[in-house]
Amino acid sequence: MQATILFGHGSRDPLWRIPIDTVAQRMLALDPQCCVRCAFLELTEPDLASTTAELVELGVNSITIVPMFLGVGRHAREDLPVLVTALQGDYPAVRFFLQPSVGEDARVVELLAQIAMPASAQKGLAAA
Repeated sequence: MQATILFGHGSRDPLWRIPIDTVAQRMLALDPQCCVRCAFLELTEPDLASTTAELVELGVNSITIVPMFLGVGRHAREDLPVLVTALQGDYPAVRFFLQPSVGEDARVVELLAQIAMPASAQKGLAAA
């Protein structure tokens, strides 16, 4: 069984997690059979270790971790790989796949550029 963990930084503000939760809900709307969870580095529960433990308890043997970061800072570049290595040691029968941060995906960059464009420029692009 395969699962996806959407991994975010976390915040003291409980509303901060809504966009990541919304991505998980959208994934379930697109595929009700998918197994998706959210996990956070700090300040927000659940953390990556407890989310992984829950999934393993459910029988998951393959986990894809998607860093929900626009920029690739120290957390995505250094902290997350260390956490994943520790999980691999804790669960040797589980395959872990760490994807690049979403901000590195050309589709996300393109969509953000379109959203950020002034409305007048967007009309000109649509006519082209």
